[in-house]
Amino acid sequence: MSEAPALGVVIIGRNEGERLRRCLASLQQEGALLVYVDSGSTDGSVALARDMGAHVVELDKERPFTAARARNAGLARLRELGPRAELVQFVDGDCEVAAGWIATAQAALVANPKVAVVCGRRRERAPEASIYNRLCDIEWNTPVGPAQACGGDALMRVAPLAEVGGYDGELIAGEEPDLCFRLRQRGFGILRVDAEMTLHDAAMHHFGQWWRRTLRSGHAYAEGYTRHRREPGRYWAKEVRSNLVWGGVLPLVCLSLLTAAPPLGMMVAAGYPVLAARVYRSVRSRGFAVRDAALFSVACVLGKLPSCIGQLRYWTKSALGQRSALIEYKSGS
Repeated sequence: MSEAPALGVVIIGRNEGERLRRCLASLQQEGALLVYVDSGSTDGSVALARDMGAHVVELDKERPFTAARARNAGLARLRELGPRAELVQFVDGDCEVAAGWIATAQAALVANPKVAVVCGRRRERAPEASIYNRLCDIEWNTPVGPAQACGGDALMRVAPLAEVGGYDGELIAGEEPDLCFRLRQRGFGILRVDAEMTLHDAAMHHFGQWWRRTLRSGHAYAEGYTRHRREPGRYWAKEVRSNLVWGGVLPLVCLSLLTAAPPLGMMVAAGYPVLAARVYRSVRSRGFAVRDAALFSVACVLGKLPSCIGQLRYWTKSALGQRSALIEYKSGS
């Protein structure tokens, strides 16, 4: 193993099927060490990954699956197989890596020694298939430059990852922002570059899937804020407060006033279109099309309710000493 490459790739997945095949095929040309971590697939993903040249890690089913746990396990195996690896490309099994991305990201890390994480443009494979896919595509379009966090796909330096202890394997959501927060606390940077990175397949076609995904975001906000609330940076304090106010307090106030004092209730309810207009102007100022900005602003406002519910569920379970189960949105309709 003394000839192991300086770069390795960790892919995680569960029952991704054809999506995993595309993912692995997009990486074979890189000539990098590939490690696939499987979280209890029943669709032949393990055999597929082996057939396509990846080293496979099958997570113990006796412990709860999380993406963070899978990435940590993949990185551990990568360091065993290729101890000289200095960089690791993490990618979700439902993503196809763009040609030239890894070389572009490597160059960005070379040019920025204090940057630990580089990410690019993740696009949705079929944004026209549903408004929920379209919302994902809009969400992936983050600003270029220094960033607060990355998503599941990113090229990272191995040494800083080891310094902060990797991902928090207990988190069921929000593990990337949590990792990036801890890296930034150590003085490392996160960089979003203007380059195509991955093609994602959300396969989200129903309202229930969007609802569960937004519940999961609320859970991530609450758990992240709770863990880091005493540290500098006010980690997700603004998001948590906004979800509680717009998704919890104001709906209750509106319902009460619409019964007791309808004019006042209507005045309070008028705050929601005002909020949507603020989000719309902000998104339009970043160059988004009118249709996309309108869709995104409405979804942001509607999403306050499930996000608030997700937060309250986390705090309730935490108070009862219960661990939250993984919140998946692809498995249902």
